[in-house]
Amino acid sequence: MRIGQIIAQWFHGIGVWLNRHSNIRMGLIVLSILFIIVSLVASDRLINKMAEEERVNMEIWANATQATSTNDISTTLIYLSRILESNPSIPTIITDQEGRIISYRNIDLPKKDAEAYLYEKLASFRNGYPPIVMEGLAEPQYLYYSDSHVLRQLHLFPYIQLFVFLLFLGVSIVALVSLKKSDQNRIWEGLARETAHQLGTPTSSLMAWKEYLESMGTEEFITSEMEKDIERLGVIADRFQKIGSAPNLKPKDLQTVLANAVRYMQPRISEQIKLVLPPSLEEAIVVQLSEPLMAWVFENLIKNAVDAMAGKGQITFTYHLKDQWVYVDITDTGKGIPKSKQKAIFRPGVTTRQRGWGLGLSLARRIVEEYHGGRIYVKHSELGVGTTFRIELPREFE
Repeated sequence: MRIGQIIAQWFHGIGVWLNRHSNIRMGLIVLSILFIIVSLVASDRLINKMAEEERVNMEIWANATQATSTNDISTTLIYLSRILESNPSIPTIITDQEGRIISYRNIDLPKKDAEAYLYEKLASFRNGYPPIVMEGLAEPQYLYYSDSHVLRQLHLFPYIQLFVFLLFLGVSIVALVSLKKSDQNRIWEGLARETAHQLGTPTSSLMAWKEYLESMGTEEFITSEMEKDIERLGVIADRFQKIGSAPNLKPKDLQTVLANAVRYMQPRISEQIKLVLPPSLEEAIVVQLSEPLMAWVFENLIKNAVDAMAGKGQITFTYHLKDQWVYVDITDTGKGIPKSKQKAIFRPGVTTRQRGWGLGLSLARRIVEEYHGGRIYVKHSELGVGTTFRIELPREFE
């Protein structure tokens, strides 16, 4: 699973990099056009070369046929010699009936173990084309052969073209997908920042009303609760403001961040839902993170679990430490998630609630994976029993 995530992030990184560097994209387009031109020229040269060889061979064949019809042995021998000389590229081996090599052509032998090398070539030729039997001699001889250099090039060339085509196709698809994702991200970022901006006006107004109520001698409990809500609006605005910009990551104890999020959420959910924190570890679980954004992730997961449990149940948090990673499991006793929807729930707009925009888990994934270099996914879910979400984050060591 980790390898798949790394590959996906790598491809996404390539796409983002291509989108940011228009000169690189233009260079790839020019390179692909040049490759097409070179491919056409190379193919044309190979075809012309083979056409010339065939023309020469056909002329020799016609002259040899004419010579045999005149019963001129010397002329026939001359053309036989020309036929042999006209084969500068096809490797051949002639053997007797017992398989002993009589002669060979167009095979470069090594300085050591030349004979053994020649018989290895013969074995490979036998696995290729069937031999040509030369009869009419004192005893039959067998001609073994392999592909010429030109033919091997023609065999290999389509695979090279296919590889390069798939390479450019892959790069193009990655660039287009990441371009679409970049457009979506820009919409997200614009919406988030506009939301943060719009929250500023009512927050300022509420602060003024709080001061007015205090001056009028209103009960301290009321103004104190107003102040908490104003602070909460400030936190929400700050979170939205951070979407789209590089977060300021600081080393924090993950246990403290989670405990603060749970303390905030417990009074704001049903009394019949219990949030269970794991026992505190002696050592701090230090992670480079943005506390406001990570707290947002925990709050979104708690809200989703509360909705899944219909106001009654338990949400349990557990830690698992492994090498350079910390795993946080959030388990609820809700209705569960069908296996077919366990990946889709992280997409924007996908929700199981009648009322909701389906943005909570999508934001959570963005915060965990893009801002903190971690991973969030459904570890396990069973219908009617509950669901476990897992968050993986890289640890910091002093």
